[in-house]
Amino acid sequence: MTSREPRSADEGQPAAPPAEAQGEGPGRGRLEGRRILVVGGGQQDHGIDEPPIGNGRAMSVLFAREGAAVAVADIDRPSAEATAARVRDEGAHAAVIVADAADPGEAARMFAEAESELGGLDGLALNVGVGAGLLLRGTTPEDWDRVMAVNLRSQFLGCKHGLEAITGRGSIVLVGSVASREVMPYPAYGASKAALESLCRQAAVEGAPDIRVNLLVPGLIDTSLGRLASSISPLREKVPILARRQGTAWEVAYAALFLLCQESSYVTGQSLVVDGGLTSAPRA
Repeated sequence: MTSREPRSADEGQPAAPPAEAQGEGPGRGRLEGRRILVVGGGQQDHGIDEPPIGNGRAMSVLFAREGAAVAVADIDRPSAEATAARVRDEGAHAAVIVADAADPGEAARMFAEAESELGGLDGLALNVGVGAGLLLRGTTPEDWDRVMAVNLRSQFLGCKHGLEAITGRGSIVLVGSVASREVMPYPAYGASKAALESLCRQAAVEGAPDIRVNLLVPGLIDTSLGRLASSISPLREKVPILARRQGTAWEVAYAALFLLCQESSYVTGQSLVVDGGLTSAPRA
């Protein structure tokens, strides 16, 4: 084992992100013929000019590029339609479903429509999340209940219906957050995301051996919601990250792609952290 010279200041700077991180990677047929429902496939821009792509939209577009037919589900029709247009630009079939994923009746309808539109389901990505309340003292019971309904009940309903809807070998991907493992000023959000690890394990047990269930745990990702969070809490931009940058929604989408395709056929009940080393970085 050889020693390494100390890094210079220039060496400490990140290299330009690869094409995949910028949404410019080629399709490789990793989901050819698969039928995927993306819940939360639209995105909210939060008034940001030239907003970056969000996780759900990036997933939908990437899955299409990799050969899947995609059902884009969102509570916001115009946003879902905008995502579906990008899916079709990739040459893939796209269906738009407008539903509140946290409402039991609408969630059931969403899955029925997805099965009908795509002719069945092989995979599911549950990308739903909101935040409300600042610190415990600033969080109302109404804030808490809303966050738990959107962030946790929607994913419970997604797993419940997904395990019934997916036939043959399939995969479910839940989307959490490193907020579940760090102390952050949004306690309802962090608690809701922490509960997903338990839900993931339970769904993996019930889905075995044919349906795999895994949890994505993104770190600081440059999305509209992330930029809004940074405007509320500027310290977010100063969090040490080994990669020396925030991630992109495309990088989250590629991690979801891995968990949905057969390359991860021996992976279930696990949490995949996609944080550029944030949770490993030393704190000052």
